[in-house]
Amino acid sequence: MIDLRLVREHPDVVRASQRARGADESRVDALLAADAARREAVKRADDLRAEQKAASQAVRGASTEERPAVLERARALAAQVKEAEEAQRAADAALREAHLAIPNVVHDDVPPGGEDDAVALRTVGEVPSYDFEVRDHLQIGEALGAIDMERGAKVSGARFYFLTGPGALLEFALAQLAISRAVAAGFTPVVAPALVKPEAMEGTGFLGEHDEEVYRVERDDLYLVGTSEVALAGMHADEVLDLSAGPRRYAGWSSCFRREAGSYGKDTRGIIRVHWFDKVEMFSFCRPGEAAAEHLRLLAWEEEFLQALELPYRVVDIAAGDLGTSAARKYDIEAWFPSQGTYRELTSTSDCTTFQARRLAVRYRDEDGRPQTAATLNGTLCAIARTIACLLEVHQRADGSVHVPVALRPWLGGHEVLTPGMTLAAPVPPAAA
Repeated sequence: MIDLRLVREHPDVVRASQRARGADESRVDALLAADAARREAVKRADDLRAEQKAASQAVRGASTEERPAVLERARALAAQVKEAEEAQRAADAALREAHLAIPNVVHDDVPPGGEDDAVALRTVGEVPSYDFEVRDHLQIGEALGAIDMERGAKVSGARFYFLTGPGALLEFALAQLAISRAVAAGFTPVVAPALVKPEAMEGTGFLGEHDEEVYRVERDDLYLVGTSEVALAGMHADEVLDLSAGPRRYAGWSSCFRREAGSYGKDTRGIIRVHWFDKVEMFSFCRPGEAAAEHLRLLAWEEEFLQALELPYRVVDIAAGDLGTSAARKYDIEAWFPSQGTYRELTSTSDCTTFQARRLAVRYRDEDGRPQTAATLNGTLCAIARTIACLLEVHQRADGSVHVPVALRPWLGGHEVLTPGMTLAAPVPPAAA
């Protein structure tokens, strides 16, 4: 959630952020009113408790004649205190509800507009040309024996799939490459739970307006995560971190689940937009003053990974109206998909400032030893299914084979090319390659 002091002292800044997002400005006034009501409720409860304490002391010093009246006043005050405390609890709840209803305040440099208004910052790599009819990733994957959508649908329904043979090895190869590069960059690898409590989902901003996208296991009151960001952020809830040596970085692996509500008719073919996929996610806790620089570092690591996969891409600055609840700024990397003749999102990285950490009570100590709210950032290193789709398309050849990027070869038995009917080989550890 956003800092209440910012709302009290600079409400116009928050209103401007709401306008940029295309969100309801009146929520700012509702929050200010709830904040004032809560402070009034706290004052009334405190005042009545002080009167009750004085009345209780007066009972002990009252004469026999005075005692009944003093006792009656003490009892009346006790009832009033109980009512005031109940009113305070209601005011606390109303304030929290109003507070949670406002998304993060967007950075000043975020482009205005919606989904179609992202600003391209740079393009890297040459878009490939082909002297044959381009196939999409599903045609290529089926010919390789790498993707089986039909049996995925038979077992689990639409937007599910099997990765088989070289497709399964591609998943493991991408995971190994991503984790090994993250560890080399100083990230701590984490295998994160895919089921989390409601507090973790709410704390990271994935409930409320995003309910339709989330799978919930009602019997156990748990949620299937759409990204390991949720578990990684919640891992240090209610803790004070030592950030004196710099950001604390994690590379989280988990399966991810998304209902894709409202996306029917979009990318229904293949494994670009599916209900389940695996992902390696970067996550960082840092001091708020370090967040902007850390955001650029996460973006650089994403770019280096896509360069290792020999994929052409562009970096875009996402417009305010297309930001998620927690993000103050987000960069997407869109890779080229030949079958669609366009760039499509492959990774993203978001600066969530102190928004998530304030909800989850993740803090650090400043130079004077005082606890302060930390900042959090996240970045996709590899969303595996979509990356496989892009790899197959970009690196396809006329004979149905697929070029294997040099960086992936150690994890694919040294193969330089994937071919239909190929004999699979065991991965070769990089040190021995």
